[in-house]
Amino acid sequence: MSVGCKIRKDFERPAKELVARFKDMPVANIDDNMGRIAAVDKAIEPIGKGQLLGTAFTVRVPQGDNLMFHAAMDLAKPGDVIVIDAGGFDDRAIFGELMATYCKTRGIKGIVCDGAIRDRGGLAAMEDFPVYARSATPNGPYKNGPGEINVPVVIGGKVVNPGDIIVGDDDGVIIISPAIAEEIADATLAVEKKEADIMKHILEDGTYIRPWVDEKLKEIGCEIV
Repeated sequence: MSVGCKIRKDFERPAKELVARFKDMPVANIDDNMGRIAAVDKAIEPIGKGQLLGTAFTVRVPQGDNLMFHAAMDLAKPGDVIVIDAGGFDDRAIFGELMATYCKTRGIKGIVCDGAIRDRGGLAAMEDFPVYARSATPNGPYKNGPGEINVPVVIGGKVVNPGDIIVGDDDGVIIISPAIAEEIADATLAVEKKEADIMKHILEDGTYIRPWVDEKLKEIGCEIV
């Protein structure tokens, strides 16, 4: 019986051109166009800097065990982001610098772990390989299994399916279904253009026109004296 112990070796990935539309897009702007409720739990923090962008390769592991992550490292493809559902357990690391470096050499774009890492300093110093995790601890992992690869998982309270588009920056991580990705990319691009215009006015003439503020104050009956 394979319940709780299953490896799905491959899945359908979105077009690279679709994923690339989110290059350098701020997660905050993307989230604004997804109802402002799409970002993962803020406790899953960036280790290091730079944008995370790629296709979700999902892994579910028991708390503090990384057997399935070892298997996943050899199966993930260039352009993937390995997304590890470790149940939010933050007192035993799932991986450290050694495993992350191997992933990077294979063309994997980064790792998001709803659990713990170790070698924080080494991970933070890695170039072009963003890592996100809930905590850091020197306690190493067990390697007993079971676990699952490329099934729906939960990361920071959000469901992630294999093939979803993962975007991360200094603010956090967001998950985008390929089915709505074009719509979200278009809307986010429009927001970026609007914000650039607002910033231009702030810097050049010191204005920030927001008529909705007065309208809202009137709506709520605010007394102004």
